[in-house]
Amino acid sequence: MLRHHPLRSGALGAASLLVTTALLTSCSSGTQGATTLDEDADVTLTWWTGQADQAQTILTGLAEEFEQEHPNVTIEVSSGAPSTEDLLQKLSSSFAGGTYPDISYAFGSWASELADSGRTLDITDQVSDPAVGWEEFSGAARATAQPTGEETIGFPAVVDNISLIYNKTVFDRAGVEYPTEDWTWDDFRTAAKELTDPATTTYGYGYSVSGSEETTWQFWPHLWQNGGEILDESGTQATFDSEAGVEALTLLRDMAVEDESVYLDQTDTKFGQIFASDQIGMITSGPWSLYDLQTAGTDYGVVPLPGTDGDHTTISGADLWVLFDHQDANREYWAYEFTKWLTDPEQDVRWNVAYGNLPLRESEIDSPEFTAQVEEMPGLDVMAANSANATIPRPTVPGYVRLSEAIGTAISEVLQGQGDPAEALQRAADEATAALADT
Repeated sequence: MLRHHPLRSGALGAASLLVTTALLTSCSSGTQGATTLDEDADVTLTWWTGQADQAQTILTGLAEEFEQEHPNVTIEVSSGAPSTEDLLQKLSSSFAGGTYPDISYAFGSWASELADSGRTLDITDQVSDPAVGWEEFSGAARATAQPTGEETIGFPAVVDNISLIYNKTVFDRAGVEYPTEDWTWDDFRTAAKELTDPATTTYGYGYSVSGSEETTWQFWPHLWQNGGEILDESGTQATFDSEAGVEALTLLRDMAVEDESVYLDQTDTKFGQIFASDQIGMITSGPWSLYDLQTAGTDYGVVPLPGTDGDHTTISGADLWVLFDHQDANREYWAYEFTKWLTDPEQDVRWNVAYGNLPLRESEIDSPEFTAQVEEMPGLDVMAANSANATIPRPTVPGYVRLSEAIGTAISEVLQGQGDPAEALQRAADEATAALADT
């Protein structure tokens, strides 16, 4: 089964939409839309799901169910592009030609660029209705859907977070007690060192040093837990080189260089495989890993990330269903109604939960459907509860791609003993700030 991995796949956006902004004011679909709402009028909506295989089948079935309940609504469902990563470029082209959809899947890292396109709907007033249950979505998911802090451009589509996954076989072999939800950074470092055994090529922890977003987003929770921020309030200055950032990177450097307790993965993928084969004691990952671990027969457990002073902040990979404006009151109304319906708990347990993703809303955690999934993939319930620790979104600024590359390179160099944490982060912050200024 193909597993969706929003955190990794959605980290780096495609070509910037900003290059098309100047074209947008002169573009239109060429058809005058309804200026007043008629809920009974025939309406055709275009929905780009960004999905394939089983996920696409599930979503197509839900669209057909909505059509049966609302016979005047036709929903044209397609993936929208050859792959999810291609959707941003496809949207950019469709804006210029006036052929963009009513609803599209979008990685959270694209939110700011989509909001800047001038084509999105603002549904802030609608989601303020208590009946919508907007507060049931995680804080990071809500913030991702509101990239400017003002307009709400869509609903959360998929939410994820990373937790600490530990290999019980490795812990038992080393005689080390299992992690708890109260673990600190010191507990984490000590256990990683005790689990490491050069004689059996066993490591306490696995970390990517590819320099990709896989490297970067594993670092952000350490920064946040220590009181640091990625950017200043204006979103124009990188601040991850603060004392909080230096302390966080120093922890990882000390584990990797001094303790030699970290398997440094150049590929982004090997550390998960080595963990599954009982040669790494701990990794930080999300729900997408549980299916593979079950398949491999790995004996594992899951707890929230180790923290500082009781702060166990994690990172969320919230993706969106973005709604677009066609200057048609009827299409606008039904696009919103369908997306609200799709993200209601009754439907979400048949989409995200059935597919093996985390539920969108807290109220779904006690559902029979989610309970059944937890029985198949133990630890999924811990990850769902860990959504409460996903309070800070990754920046959605257009310059995030280059920012991520700058700090990802710095982290990789430092963990391989090739640089000083403070100097490396300062250099990366300067590069990131320059990148932000170029957008």
